[in-house]
Amino acid sequence: MDVLSDVVAVTRTGRPRSAHVRWHAPWGQEFASVPGAAGFQVILQGSCWLLPPDGEPVQLGPGDVVFRPRGSGHTLADSPERLATAPACGPGDHELYGAYVSDSVDRRGDGGPVTVVLCGAYQLDPARAHPLLLTLPDLIHLPADSGGHPELRSAVALLAAELENPRLGTDAVVPALLDTLLLYILRIWFKEQPARGDATGWVAALNDAPVTAALHAIHGDPGAPWTVAKLAAEAGLSRAPFARRFAMLIGQPPLSYLTWWRMTTAAGLLRTSDAPLRSIATQVGYTSEFAFANAFKRTHGTPPGAYRRKG
Repeated sequence: MDVLSDVVAVTRTGRPRSAHVRWHAPWGQEFASVPGAAGFQVILQGSCWLLPPDGEPVQLGPGDVVFRPRGSGHTLADSPERLATAPACGPGDHELYGAYVSDSVDRRGDGGPVTVVLCGAYQLDPARAHPLLLTLPDLIHLPADSGGHPELRSAVALLAAELENPRLGTDAVVPALLDTLLLYILRIWFKEQPARGDATGWVAALNDAPVTAALHAIHGDPGAPWTVAKLAAEAGLSRAPFARRFAMLIGQPPLSYLTWWRMTTAAGLLRTSDAPLRSIATQVGYTSEFAFANAFKRTHGTPPGAYRRKG
């Protein structure tokens, strides 16, 4: 798997939730801060205002996407002066997020202009949080006029159609479309940052061919007997320049990141599979179950067996 796909697959847990909501002015909806979750809204029709806890209101129009990678709270409303008129909602709200597939929610006001919003939420596992996701801002705004993004628009249209008119197969289609939408949002954001001219860290790393080649090698086969020299060869660089370049962009040396990713992958396998510890150890590059258990405990603070039982 490529790095971004791998990060999302390992970090996201449970089933994503979504809703197709129609608001009639006047209205205001608070979206609660939910640690360990990520959420988005897409404006499908009409316009509204994003009211962050701190900062100036932002006007949103058709096609605009708002993404909260760490579940930070904000309010959407038909006017920048409007206070929230509905109780705060989050991924557990039964009306907006009670099921990942549901009929459209229609919240009537006084017959004013209509705003239609596609809402979605993902549950993330803090124990497997990837540093790539931790570098994202609390709130990402992708304006509809910032470049088109036809793939994102297509995914939005398909998801909205399934939620508004559920049919045979919708229960399987919607979670897949929600994952696709999440990846498109992240792909667009990471792609657009270098154009700003001040890209650093993971943004720069994902746009750096040698470091990306090494990351793809690690994520493609975490159990391989990687050394700095072998990863440098994947990157097309000599050993010392590669090690410096990797550490500068990723924030840790190549083998430190390799160990961390192996333990993160192992944690995911322990939580989602019944595979024996010996098998998991082999998958993440350890020929000794004892050595694997020691490495896992150093990273996660608990032995792999106890970690699995807690999950």
